[in-house]
Amino acid sequence: MRHRTRTTRVAALATVMIAGVALTGCSADAGGPDVVQLDFWGWGTGQSEQVARFNAAHPGIQVRHTDAGGGDDSAPKLLTASRAGNAPDVALVEYTTLPSLIVAEVPREITEYVADVEDAFTEGTWAQTTFGGVVYGVPQDAAPMVYVYRSDVFAAAGQDAPTTWQDFAESARAVAEQQPGTVVASMPASELAFYAGVSAQAGADWWSVDDEGWTVGIADEASLEVADFFEGLADEGVIDTDPLLSPEYNKRVNDGTIAGWTAGIWAPSVLQGVAPDTAGQWEMAPLPQWTDGDPAIPFQGGSALIVTENSEHPAEAAEFASWMNASTEGNRSLLDDRDMYPASIVGQELAETNAPPSLMPQQTDFYSTAATISEDVIPVTWGPNVNLAKSVFTDQLNKAIRNGTPWRDAFIATQNAVVADMEKVGYDVKTDG
Repeated sequence: MRHRTRTTRVAALATVMIAGVALTGCSADAGGPDVVQLDFWGWGTGQSEQVARFNAAHPGIQVRHTDAGGGDDSAPKLLTASRAGNAPDVALVEYTTLPSLIVAEVPREITEYVADVEDAFTEGTWAQTTFGGVVYGVPQDAAPMVYVYRSDVFAAAGQDAPTTWQDFAESARAVAEQQPGTVVASMPASELAFYAGVSAQAGADWWSVDDEGWTVGIADEASLEVADFFEGLADEGVIDTDPLLSPEYNKRVNDGTIAGWTAGIWAPSVLQGVAPDTAGQWEMAPLPQWTDGDPAIPFQGGSALIVTENSEHPAEAAEFASWMNASTEGNRSLLDDRDMYPASIVGQELAETNAPPSLMPQQTDFYSTAATISEDVIPVTWGPNVNLAKSVFTDQLNKAIRNGTPWRDAFIATQNAVVADMEKVGYDVKTDG
């Protein structure tokens, strides 16, 4: 498998426009006539508390928070509002949807407003919201990929946390031999983000863009080798491909026959909700490496705050985004009010003083390990049609698993569908593989 190389994303993201609430909000103090009023759309717990902290510290800027809901519908809602001219001043967006919103001219360029907080983030994290040297958002939370595993199950099979993917395969075989019917992970077809992440770790760029247009590499050689690797483990029966967080999956997590999860660093909180009685039996380790000694990993998840083109107060909106995501006070609120792993360096340093997740109370180095992992992340460019890619990939890989045909065929079919869709709406597209 070829060694991963970092790529530089250059140029604006293309100029083709793409087509694609009832909302409840909390009001800020209206203040006097000189007070700047901002509207902010987000989702998740604790945001009202975080906004209240900002309002209390900034009497000249008052923010009204609206829970616009997350998930697949959040970006289309924002796009619709933007085209109607009534988008909020600031909005929370996922990293995967930011490129499509940029080409739809939803976020405003904020490079000049946030230059003073760039150093609050690692280069790889800042790159999640920067395209061609132009900044479109301030990163909020980070989800570096990790491996969460049942340390008791591994110990019973004489295994340590795997360092490389070859180690992972050997551990998977040892666990299956020592405890028949037990697997070290389930890697279903629906997890496009996982397969994109480990392909990026192997050197792939599923989407990239420069002055000449887009390049799609979902079926490049590195990605096809990733497909072959995990297909081989599934054929051996040492990993599963059953859906995550289904009733059967949750049952097996509880009884220990699913003994690991490769996911973002948010995984422990999810598993705690699924299997609270297993607390103390899990540990977190860095994602296994394709090349021993190369620790760089991608994110699986995460979001940023953008300032919209509709905003009449971009400087104040950027100040709000910077305070929320780059200041000590904002990051303390991310940890205390929102229970999120911050994207900023100061936030990750603050996290080191927190107790480890309740799933693994014995792992006192959890957050220091997470901070080390986050020091070297791979910038990943997501294309304008991620949702289409996910749908096609899931269907095609499920078909390959069901029919016993090569998994790489699903990667090839997904690339073909993605390229055809992009060309249909007017992009210049090349393929890498």
